[in-house]
Amino acid sequence: MRRKLLETLRQKGIQDEAVLQALWDVPRHWFLDRAFEELAYEDKAFPIDKDQSISQPYTVARMTELLQVEKHQKVLEIGTGSGYQAAILHQLGARVFTVERQRLLYQKSKAFLKELGYSRIRCFYKDGMMGLDTFAPYDRIIVTAAAENVPQPLLDQLVIGGILVIPVGSDVQEMRRIIRTDETTFKKEVFGQYRFVPFLGGLDADD
Repeated sequence: MRRKLLETLRQKGIQDEAVLQALWDVPRHWFLDRAFEELAYEDKAFPIDKDQSISQPYTVARMTELLQVEKHQKVLEIGTGSGYQAAILHQLGARVFTVERQRLLYQKSKAFLKELGYSRIRCFYKDGMMGLDTFAPYDRIIVTAAAENVPQPLLDQLVIGGILVIPVGSDVQEMRRIIRTDETTFKKEVFGQYRFVPFLGGLDADD
């Protein structure tokens, strides 16, 4: 089933073999509710706790491909969710910092990623709108929820030459890749339309 999924992703245009290998190496069914385990390698999104979702594999692969991750880079993920995207980034050799505003998801993913041995993933219960200034700047930033606008703190926390990948819009989002070219200038590229859960500010401590 995993091999069939990778072939599907290739047919849909994913070309980065390192990204495809990471999706092969990280078992997606580990990150899903048992009710969905048998469907884990279909190219579909599935619900997780707190009315959130684990993105379909194509979306994960495409965003990761656009991010152009290199080994040992500092990568900030906004929206830990199930932990699957963070695990993919870790598999690519990144130093991953991941932020989650839902306490339940933060607690579950932090414990589960540690159990799986993903030692370079550092999890934080924080408001993702503010990024994670403590460890900035970052070589790469990825946002796994739909933003109405690109939060300025995320742009500020990119290194020169750094890349931010973020879906922007309300009902339907455009996938943007933003490259910081100097202290005040950013280059924007757009790569198709997607649908994500909303990118919300603040903390949700309700378990």
